[in-house]
Amino acid sequence: MKKTGILFTLLGLLLAGCADDKGYYLTGSAEGVEDGKKIYIAQLDPSTRAPKMIDTATVSNGEFEIDMEEQDAPNLSFLRLEGSNGNVVFVSENQRIRFEIDKDTLMNSVVDGGSENKALQEYLNHIKEMNRKMTNIQKESRQAMMNQDREKLSSLRETQQELQENDKVVKEELLKRYNDAYVSVMILSDMLNMRSHTPAEVGEYYDEVSDRIKQTTLAKKLEEDLEKRSTYEVGSKAPEFSGPTPDGKELALSENLGKVTVVDFWAAWCKPCRVENPNLVKTYNKYKDDGLNIISVSLDRPGQKDRWIQAIKEDNLEDWDHVSNLQFWNEPIAKKYGVKAIPATFVLDEKGTIVAKNLRGEALSEKIGELLQ
Repeated sequence: MKKTGILFTLLGLLLAGCADDKGYYLTGSAEGVEDGKKIYIAQLDPSTRAPKMIDTATVSNGEFEIDMEEQDAPNLSFLRLEGSNGNVVFVSENQRIRFEIDKDTLMNSVVDGGSENKALQEYLNHIKEMNRKMTNIQKESRQAMMNQDREKLSSLRETQQELQENDKVVKEELLKRYNDAYVSVMILSDMLNMRSHTPAEVGEYYDEVSDRIKQTTLAKKLEEDLEKRSTYEVGSKAPEFSGPTPDGKELALSENLGKVTVVDFWAAWCKPCRVENPNLVKTYNKYKDDGLNIISVSLDRPGQKDRWIQAIKEDNLEDWDHVSNLQFWNEPIAKKYGVKAIPATFVLDEKGTIVAKNLRGEALSEKIGELLQ
């Protein structure tokens, strides 16, 4: 259950750019588009992460133009043709920007104008190529699984890992070249949301972004996200919480810290969690007499307390503490810890400081043994 980044929600929205004319002015050709068709211009609304309509134009003799208000700061923008699916994505900037609209496939439309759009196209082209290669790997992997070709599967996994490492390198190189462009904040937002980089790493790159770009609404949203996530990163004090136990009592983290405490997020409906539970039981039995404590936080659904309790019994988890508000992904404790996927674990020292996270199996056991020594 992963979240996706900004640009992965925009796959299929492609453009290009380069021009020096001043003034935010849009023109374009729309060959084959009948007169009277509307061209809609929208901008990204940071609060909703959705396009918000700001202006329209009308096609006449295969052309259109819009004289836009000058921009105080760049913003992600969208052009849509009445009656067509999809958008052309571009960056609003105080330049003369010209579009060549492909009425049949908007993703093939071209935008010419502005240094911001040149930078954006380079990133979009990388994302498009990355997505194409990953899609091919997924298709080949499905075929290899059907053929029970383990050697092929292993090779494909290595190729996938190489692609992911290359993706990180490309993003980091783009950030160095375009730290005074709007695309830099988009790249950093994707790094954070796709978890390819830690919040600390994203924060370091963000420090190099120009003050001009830091004034944009998307940059301010990124700052908020970084600040929020810093509260549950390694080295931070674990967010305090309390929650109802299966017998209806209230249990607080601060009152139940051991020498080492594992805060484990799971759910009865989560198969990977249930598969991992025997490893957690083994680790607990090995170190409980040395000061290990576990608090399991369930993301079970409202009205399914019985399933939660039954899963605790079935997986032999009764020897440690459990809490849940039974609110599924709206579980307030999970939100405090930024949990977007389960199983998820946070390892705390005796002072309640997060010293490790998202370790499983033997890796979790080794870390706990190291801490208790």
